[in-house]
Amino acid sequence: MTAAPDSDQIQRIALVTGASRGLGKAIATQLAADGHHVVLVARSADAIEAVAADITSSGGSVACHPCDLSDDAAVDALLEGVVESCGRLDILVNNAGITRDGLILRMSDEDFDAVITTNLRAAFRLCRAAARPMMRGRWGRMINIGSVVGVMGNPGQANYAAAKAGLIGMTKSIGKELGGKGITANVVAPGFIGTDMTDALPEQLVKEAVAKLPLKRLGLPEEIANAVSFLASEKAAYITGHVLAVDGGLLS
Repeated sequence: MTAAPDSDQIQRIALVTGASRGLGKAIATQLAADGHHVVLVARSADAIEAVAADITSSGGSVACHPCDLSDDAAVDALLEGVVESCGRLDILVNNAGITRDGLILRMSDEDFDAVITTNLRAAFRLCRAAARPMMRGRWGRMINIGSVVGVMGNPGQANYAAAKAGLIGMTKSIGKELGGKGITANVVAPGFIGTDMTDALPEQLVKEAVAKLPLKRLGLPEEIANAVSFLASEKAAYITGHVLAVDGGLLS
């Protein structure tokens, strides 16, 4: 569960969803290395506790908060618990996401709604809840993990593309609304990144995708984490409403 950090040693309080593996794990690890107290959020308590053990073994400050982001009440309780125990929330990284791929003629309402709920609605609710403590502190970073699919679309992913495109529009709007309060809102849009999701794809499909990239390789989770680290820092204080594609040149 969430625990209060040692305030003398911590720069900021950060919350990362989908932190049990892949991009979320890399982002949480980097933010902890940057000196932030990181609240790890994912559905599986065991998975985030394993990530927490890795981070603390390297000297990082971390807490775990299992949460089903499709449960509105659980999402509300998540932010309340973090702010109550830590006193504030400075950095929000909405990384959690699911896929329910299928061609449009075969995609069920349930598969469309499930992706929108987890990938977009939960991010909206967390941004809305985080806005108040960030406004009180006159400082905040909202970083939403999108996808190049939200910009260019992809066959079989109408639901995923809709959620990620919605995330971009939402983030740009938040940036305009909250910029005067010292809060920035940005999107990091990964391309083909080497995670367990890409490991599950057919090898030939991955080879064909990589061949089309100017950089001719898959990205690393750490490269997404580096982009998040920058946007969460003071160095990015004049950047808001921006979509940073970390895609090896896919969209160029």
